[in-house]
Amino acid sequence: MSSAEKPGLVPYYKLRTEIDSLCESLEKVHSKQLKCKKGCDLCCMAISVFPVEFFAIQAELNLESLSGLPVPKDEDQCRFLVNHSCTIYNSRPVICRTHGLPLLYMSMESDEYELSLCELNFTDYDFEDFDEENTYPMDRINSQLYQINKNFVVCLEDAKYTEQDRIPLAELISK
Repeated sequence: MSSAEKPGLVPYYKLRTEIDSLCESLEKVHSKQLKCKKGCDLCCMAISVFPVEFFAIQAELNLESLSGLPVPKDEDQCRFLVNHSCTIYNSRPVICRTHGLPLLYMSMESDEYELSLCELNFTDYDFEDFDEENTYPMDRINSQLYQINKNFVVCLEDAKYTEQDRIPLAELISK
């Protein structure tokens, strides 16, 4: 069994497949508004991910082949963005898979939903045009990811991480 097939990672991969399917259907619905394409990297920044995502991505990648990637001059830029292209695109984290789509989530200040949009997409939109059917349900997906991570960290042998820990994605490559 390869490390990418470890049982603790299976729920994460299943969720990621569901996310990709949802994203694909939303991309079709919003195809006229989406400006996302190769070279568009406004949203590509240095991020941290849950341990389950870190280990799942690590299991999929040939890390040796990535060790020669240039170090970005800007520490806020994603370590895996090279020449405006993602070098880990097929294994990218959940947050990277959802960027560009209309994201719907519950406000921290009220009991109202908020809509998050890329400033390059949906330049002419009306909030009323969006509903649960044509937006990405961030709260539901994030809750599922959190639960999967919670179950995953309990199974780690060294108990180094808690359910709330985040690991900088750049740590996939040793310095």
